[in-house]
Amino acid sequence: MNSLSSAPAKVILVGEHAVVYGKPAIALPLPDLRANANYHPGTEPLVVHAQDLPRAPLHWSARLQDPSDPLSLTLTLVCRELGTSELYGTIDLRSTIPPSSGMGSGAAVSAALSRAVAASLQRELPLAPLNRIVYEVEKLHHGNPSGIDNTVVVYERALYFAKNQSWEFLPELPRMALLVAHSGRNASTRAAVAAVSAQLQQNPQRVQSIFGEIAAIVAATRACLARDAQRQLGALLTENHRLLQALRLSTADLDALVQVALDAGALGAKLTGGGLGGAIIALVQPETRAAVCAALQRAGASQVFSSTIGRQ
Repeated sequence: MNSLSSAPAKVILVGEHAVVYGKPAIALPLPDLRANANYHPGTEPLVVHAQDLPRAPLHWSARLQDPSDPLSLTLTLVCRELGTSELYGTIDLRSTIPPSSGMGSGAAVSAALSRAVAASLQRELPLAPLNRIVYEVEKLHHGNPSGIDNTVVVYERALYFAKNQSWEFLPELPRMALLVAHSGRNASTRAAVAAVSAQLQQNPQRVQSIFGEIAAIVAATRACLARDAQRQLGALLTENHRLLQALRLSTADLDALVQVALDAGALGAKLTGGGLGGAIIALVQPETRAAVCAALQRAGASQVFSSTIGRQ
């Protein structure tokens, strides 16, 4: 029988890049933006139609595996986890998450596809092995991922995360209004991670100092979330953006969108994800949401998404 599986987008609220080197970060799922995988049963070997991705349909079988292809690798790893070697039918992948945007598109597609495969076999794929599968696929996308994207996408909960350490879900968040504005320029997290690695090798003292400042912002952000101090939270977001600028991860487009959001009344704004393109987030109040959104659209944002986070 047909089945529909999905996974959400994500944003890193604070802490990107420093999180690759063991510092903490906070990430949030965006439940209104999703990757969906619709399974249709059939008797022929599996075909995956990725309608929102610039690629041809994937014809998969145990004899046609491509470990360099994210969709093929996802299928291989799920089959290995579930102890099967053949899949049949079709899966239609659709996503409202802009690819190469820093919003977890690759992780969401892998998670939704994995769930669809399990559903096709009338099996359940527990969250922990699903998280491991998506992390392995993230290595193709990002080279040296921290693990934060796959974890927040798979579990779909706000996350306080530190690489190679225990991570924890945050308690229920205060109600917050976020805007996500895409610059229109695709981002390569792999390239951004490599750029920071090069800076770290050239000037380790400077970069480690910036990482320490980012970690302090993450700690302060967690405290602000606990007491619903949104004005202070907004200032922390903007300061985090300044530090990412210092790591040469922002662009003129991203800086312009951040400034437009602030000028229009946002409490704070920053790039989110790898940088060097992609998107910014802006923390807004309900009464300023429309004005900030309109200002970002006038400033040339290719897409602006509105999401409400936290308790109803």
